[in-house]
Amino acid sequence: MNISQSSVAVVTGGASGLGAATARRLAAAGAKVAIFDMSDAAGEAIAAEIGGIYAHVDVTSEESLKAGFEAARAAHGQERILVNCAGIAPVAKTVSRGAAHPFDMFAKVIDVNLLGTFRASALSALGMSEADPLTEDGERGVIICTASVAAFEGQIGQAAYAASKGGVASLTLPLARDLSQYGIRVVTIAPGLFETPMLIGLGEKVVNSLGEQVPFPKRLGRPDEYAHLAVSIVENPLLNGGVIRLDGAIRMAPR
Repeated sequence: MNISQSSVAVVTGGASGLGAATARRLAAAGAKVAIFDMSDAAGEAIAAEIGGIYAHVDVTSEESLKAGFEAARAAHGQERILVNCAGIAPVAKTVSRGAAHPFDMFAKVIDVNLLGTFRASALSALGMSEADPLTEDGERGVIICTASVAAFEGQIGQAAYAASKGGVASLTLPLARDLSQYGIRVVTIAPGLFETPMLIGLGEKVVNSLGEQVPFPKRLGRPDEYAHLAVSIVENPLLNGGVIRLDGAIRMAPR
């Protein structure tokens, strides 16, 4: 699917990190972009920068997502691209200092990362399914989800995060199969170590150490490299139902 002025995109978690880079690259390619996030000041600033719109959306709430899609479609029309970048990554061991992993924390991570991805994808797909095809293949839209290498090599303290991202990876193929009758593709990106606000906040020494763990190139991934892949997925009609690792060949150690 070609990205042009007729393309409309929604990016969840679009106010920072991977989502912000993707929103910028999609807009540069000619798409009209709606940013869904809960960081209002950052989201509004990026939306103004790229000529898009911002909606305060909580992906754990069906009603919030519905309101966000309604606002985005009122401004731009039916989205044909959805990129799911909203997510959280708290750390806690299964047992630590005589206490079990906080169960409410585990549930929250699953709700945001996995259920939030599914809620947004299903609601977006419903709208896409009722739109006219865009290509001779009958393509109506593309949904991109974000997993993590933690889905496959979760580290110590990542039980909740790895479970949520493993769920996103496992969701990809059945979602693509479900939506194939409507001409909607689904592809998941599994990033490795990236220059996101969470990692940068650990300090230069830690960031450099993490970068040295990557076989090649020996550095953290840059958010625009995620965005570059997202755009490539949109443009390549045969990419469907798979999980693509974007990680410089790293395989995560236990800690």
